[in-house]
Amino acid sequence: MTPIARMLAIIVVLFGTMKIAVLAASRTRLPLTRKLAFFFWPGMRPSTFAARRPDVNDVRPPLLRGIRNVVAGVVLVLAARAVAPRTLVVAIVLALPGISLMLHFGLFALATAFWRRAGFDAEDLFRQPLRSRSLAEFWSRRWNVGYSDMIAVTVQRPVAARFGRRAAVAAAFLASGVLHELAISVPAAGGYGLPSIYFALHGALVVAGIRGRAVTIAALVAPLPLLFHPPFLRAIIIPLLLR
Repeated sequence: MTPIARMLAIIVVLFGTMKIAVLAASRTRLPLTRKLAFFFWPGMRPSTFAARRPDVNDVRPPLLRGIRNVVAGVVLVLAARAVAPRTLVVAIVLALPGISLMLHFGLFALATAFWRRAGFDAEDLFRQPLRSRSLAEFWSRRWNVGYSDMIAVTVQRPVAARFGRRAAVAAAFLASGVLHELAISVPAAGGYGLPSIYFALHGALVVAGIRGRAVTIAALVAPLPLLFHPPFLRAIIIPLLLR
């Protein structure tokens, strides 16, 4: 199995496991068809599929946003592939945001539009993250809200109830580190521990209460080589660019 195929397989297993954990912890009881619908939605709130909402009609904004971001992401990835034979550094700098635009801000927005069109109150999962004024705001309310919901339900709230807020924050970022090790380091067969350091750093900064938009963006971007470490770039990203 290639590193890319291994990464995709691990992500599918992790995603399914997260869905099962959230369903088990939820008080929302869904019929089988809506459980299946929940598994085909990147969000993590089963209550989204509890009932159809005839007043859900704001399909156009996520649809147009999704199309725009997919197109922008494709352009960046194509540009990255064009320059890759000459300069891999520039290619990687173009490719990473391009992939994120296609997936996080493109396909996820299109999924939101699809489920809203079906009558379910699907929420935006990525909410203008660059507007974040703190890392706490970024991770809890703007970046992949579905993921933060899952971590809150399965890790943060149970730990907070027994050990308090700081322990809960530490546990949440520790869990994030482990999950990203599985999705990034394991497929690449290297870089172990670096994603965990990235999230441990962010957990410490959240507890410290670091604020400010510029500081938040710097804290997110500057240590990115820990998250997307060289083994991951060599095993996953560079082969995509040089094919």
